[in-house]
Amino acid sequence: MPATEPLNALVLIAEDETEIAEILAAYLGRSGLRTAHARDGREALALHLSLKPDLVLLDVLMPRLDGWKVLSEIRHRGQTPVIMLTAMDQDIDKLTGLRIGADDYVVKPFNPAEVVARVQVVLRRSRLVRGGAPAVLRAGAFEIDRENHEAAVIVDGRRHLLNLTATEFRLLACLAQAPRRVHSREELLASCLPEGDAQERTVDSHLSKLRRKLEACGVMGSPHSIRGVGYRLAAAE
Repeated sequence: MPATEPLNALVLIAEDETEIAEILAAYLGRSGLRTAHARDGREALALHLSLKPDLVLLDVLMPRLDGWKVLSEIRHRGQTPVIMLTAMDQDIDKLTGLRIGADDYVVKPFNPAEVVARVQVVLRRSRLVRGGAPAVLRAGAFEIDRENHEAAVIVDGRRHLLNLTATEFRLLACLAQAPRRVHSREELLASCLPEGDAQERTVDSHLSKLRRKLEACGVMGSPHSIRGVGYRLAAAE
């Protein structure tokens, strides 16, 4: 995947036709994108709130709550990119979506490869607007929302919200930005504990407490200590 695209970006597919959703998920998966599926409008809003996806593919005609109302609520919550999926190709429908705040509009029947291409374009564009940082930092099983100071881990399909101190959160976010790279204690100390005259062993203490909290959620051996060098995030698969 090009470096300009968010790694492991999560796309929420809000589509009541299971076959269409499965096809889209397969094509998106081949491009390195993660997906979640909502079968109706209310489920779409619930998953948008809990998963904080990087982009939503939103069908207009859905049970319980139509796409226009879902889009309106998503826009009320923030600026998650939304691409509308619909069988309605009238100009008034396109204008309605764009007026409410859709980022793009795809008419059924569509070529799934074209949808993937549009998703990639919108993700790149939204990433540039945010200054290059994804809304939610994802590394393996970890999801870190720096704006809302919230961290979670996905284990066996379940999302566990982590109860972290401010320092533990900063350390986890720092490691997750480059999960395969070894971060020295000096680097972590300067980046995450800049105040006061903290010692390098203080980093060890904070990371030890973070590791215990992760183990309680089923994530073992993370962060991983590299003897004599520092730490890296052994992201769970």
